[in-house]
Amino acid sequence: MATRQISVERFSVISSKPFHSVVSAVEANIGRPDISSFIREIAAARTEGEMEDIVRDAVGPSDLMEFVRFDIGEVLRKELGDMAPRSLRLVAGNPLIMKQMVKSVPDAGSYAPVTILIDERVDGVHLSYDRMASLLAPYENTEALKVAQTLDAKVEALLESAAN
Repeated sequence: MATRQISVERFSVISSKPFHSVVSAVEANIGRPDISSFIREIAAARTEGEMEDIVRDAVGPSDLMEFVRFDIGEVLRKELGDMAPRSLRLVAGNPLIMKQMVKSVPDAGSYAPVTILIDERVDGVHLSYDRMASLLAPYENTEALKVAQTLDAKVEALLESAAN
């Protein structure tokens, strides 16, 4: 049995825009395919090229797609009512980017796709993301780290754009 300690860098940007405007800005820039259909299409692809075409059709302008969302705020509202802050967790990424990292560092599959957290706080709407490069740094694989840094740049650009 082995245990590895991993230090995580969290990127966070704060927006003064309303929560729904921030969420809409994120949604406008990531693909939101019907995930059941997407999975079936990936499984039916006969070649890597066909699979890549399916992914390219599914991602948005940010080169990312949404896999699933969790409305944490809805759960909070059951206890706190309308006073509960809105909070949304998006699991997003790009299977082609994930594939590149997992080929070099299998444990990257534990971190990709990534989580984007959008939540209301007293000082504004926070958009947060744990940097993939920080999660993969302990594995000391330069190829995976370069891919992770590219992914980080895509996610961070998406969040900064949505916040402004």
